[in-house]
Amino acid sequence: MVDIGLEAAVEEARSGLEEGGIPIGSALVVDGAILGRGRNRRVQKGSAVLHAEMDAIENAGRLAPSVYRRATIYTTLSPCDMCSGAILLYGIPKVVIAENETFTGAESLLVRRGVELEVVGDERCIRMMERFIAERPDLWFEDIGEA
Repeated sequence: MVDIGLEAAVEEARSGLEEGGIPIGSALVVDGAILGRGRNRRVQKGSAVLHAEMDAIENAGRLAPSVYRRATIYTTLSPCDMCSGAILLYGIPKVVIAENETFTGAESLLVRRGVELEVVGDERCIRMMERFIAERPDLWFEDIGEA
């Protein structure tokens, strides 16, 4: 069975890579429907904060708090501190993470705050991030704030 949220996030990550950006994608799903999808657009938009999860939430538009509380956010990479903060702020109860081998974000914070995490271990995403980090370490470390 195809998971529409995960597949949308992977498509977004691939689009970001094709655009010369960082290959991380996300989708916000409620009741089986994608309300917003996005990708890391820091490079494309010259943004300091436009990570994939932020882009997906932004593209979903303004939603009632009750909608966020029924949502699942899918992301191709473990969410960083900033994106985890947005997940907590909007009360999104579940995060599906395609992979957390190349980077483990603020997962422990999310769990401590009652967010359900599902880590898929998606080989496509692991390979895409490993290749990107090897080929563009400068861009990766600029985005993630390490090095």
